Amino acid sequence: MKPILAITMGDPAGIGPEIVVKALAHKEIYEICTPVVIGDYEALWDANRFCHTNLAFNEINAAADANDAGGTKGAQGVWGIQGIKGTHGIIDLINLNYLTKGGWEYKKISELCGKASFEYVRCGIEMALSEEVHGVVTGPISKESINKAGFPYSGHTEIFADFTNTRDYSMLLMSGSLRVMHVTTHVSMKKACEMITKERVYTVIKLADEALKALGIKAPRIAVAGLNPHSGENGLFGDEEKTAIEPAIDQATEEGTHVEGPIPPDSVFIKAMAGMYDVVVAMYHDQGHIPVKLSGFKIDPETKAFTSVSGVNCTVGLPIIRSSVDHGTAFDKAGEGIASEESMIDAIKVGVMMAKVKYEG
Repeated sequence: MKPILAITMGDPAGIGPEIVVKALAHKEIYEICTPVVIGDYEALWDANRFCHTNLAFNEINAAADANDAGGTKGAQGVWGIQGIKGTHGIIDLINLNYLTKGGWEYKKISELCGKASFEYVRCGIEMALSEEVHGVVTGPISKESINKAGFPYSGHTEIFADFTNTRDYSMLLMSGSLRVMHVTTHVSMKKACEMITKERVYTVIKLADEALKALGIKAPRIAVAGLNPHSGENGLFGDEEKTAIEPAIDQATEEGTHVEGPIPPDSVFIKAMAGMYDVVVAMYHDQGHIPVKLSGFKIDPETKAFTSVSGVNCTVGLPIIRSSVDHGTAFDKAGEGIASEESMIDAIKVGVMMAKVKYEG
């Protein structure tokens, strides 16, 4: 199958439009899926200009109208370069028209861009729930901008959970051979410790098992990180391992899940990267994010420029497929044509993989 994927543009003031046009300039993307971008023409066309990607745009009203989705072109027809045949070279766009030419500013937090980026996401969710698309791939949004626009969410994960009425969900990060899921994410350290209960740890272990099976791994090997140094050292450095983490592991093990832990946080990730485990369940945001970004982000020590920005973020437990870039809006780089599309390409490929497992079995 060739899945249809909705790609939300992200915050117009950030690097979202740029990484979308750069990713869709790669012919390989059109060989594995039919991408449908949800965003604003003005921002995408401007990114197309300063990135020199030389693409055209086809405004459509529904995913079925995309060039390669079996439908017909939208009434607006093709903008930009004329005479291009096929699908590669033409971006099929659902244009929400929040922006006017020059009506937004790169590198700036704004209510307008927050509103626009939120609505791109909401549209993608609605399309996935109605099965108009097989999954959603999200560009980066600014939490500050969407909150300024009146949407009190701490990130994509919470938006998707709310609009799909999902109670039990978790964030899955992937970079190379390393996969990490989180018991807690966008909360303070104090709050994170309070949220680490037997019930929540058990839920994430089961979600991890479900997520890896969705990626085609039939018998996932799950490692659970401890919260405290040395996993608490038998209660010497904290008791969360004994009161919450170990009981959750015991329950999952009794049910036949392949899970080990709690394993000291300073060694569990390198063991996973060495192939001993398929996924690590991390206890809090930075415990999981730091090793993933060390794995996927590389900087040239001389130029101080990123030479690699790889990695994917998925939300597990939803009734729909959602994958995303594993980085933020990078306002400091926006509008300059220097952002890497590597993570967006990775996110699209993971979306394709999950769609094939879900819809083909």
